[in-house]
Amino acid sequence: MNKVQIEEAFKKLQIDIISRLEAADGIGKFRFDEWQREEGGGGLSSIVENGKIIEKGGVNFSAVEGPLNPQAAKSLGVEPGVFFATGVSIVLHPNNPMVPIIHMNIRYFEMDGGEYWFGGGIDLTPHYIQEDQARTFHQALKNTCDKHNPDYYPEFKVWADDYFFIKHRNETRGIGGIFFDRLNQETRGLNKEELFNFVLDVGKTFAPVYTKFMSELHHLPFNETQRNWQLLRRGRYVEFNLVYDRGTRFGLETGGRTESILMSLPNQANWTYDFQTEAGSPEEKTLSLLKKGLQWAK
Repeated sequence: MNKVQIEEAFKKLQIDIISRLEAADGIGKFRFDEWQREEGGGGLSSIVENGKIIEKGGVNFSAVEGPLNPQAAKSLGVEPGVFFATGVSIVLHPNNPMVPIIHMNIRYFEMDGGEYWFGGGIDLTPHYIQEDQARTFHQALKNTCDKHNPDYYPEFKVWADDYFFIKHRNETRGIGGIFFDRLNQETRGLNKEELFNFVLDVGKTFAPVYTKFMSELHHLPFNETQRNWQLLRRGRYVEFNLVYDRGTRFGLETGGRTESILMSLPNQANWTYDFQTEAGSPEEKTLSLLKKGLQWAK
């Protein structure tokens, strides 16, 4: 298992996910933007806007390489040298507030000295948290993890709770999911191919679970209050991505393509000064569930 094989598998995954999302949306079509990085490598960004279900989204692939600048090397805890990184990154913002925002990223990183690791995860950000939806989502992730190691889901679920946390708001970004990083033979006792198979299975979990939500929820009615709440929740999403997200920071620090890195941001988002939810409202219920440690899967 080498970097070329990993890169090719990630390319195929991107195209497969795009095909499934277009079929589920029915109207939205992804447009492709192939780009090259001056220092080495490039990628294929694919963006959809104004679909029937997806208001804005991206399914991006990249494979970049070149000298790692001192700032990025320090951030990653490695010695400066030549790096290679490839991955698939997805963010989807739906039209209907009843359909959740979703994010997925799987990635592989290596240095010219032989150091390598895999990372990634999937998390869900409902505008309105529904317990059945949360259980369905987390059970799908647990089933994928359990195929490889029964310890993965509980460990990576806690990792997601801690990572997808907006510290300055004291709330989680959504209902979490799984998050993992620095997976290699040294940290996991598994060879590269075994770890890659797990990471690819995580990537393959994305389309079935999200297209199910798209199909079941996009037709539900919503009102102006719910749309305004959606825009406020998007604002929280933007805050996390610009302040805390490691992938955003790494991409910008290594001279990545800004348009592709910031495709995770919605077309519209709101910030209302000192917004307060009404007692007993669905919005208040959602805020009460934006906390770590909730157990959704069996």
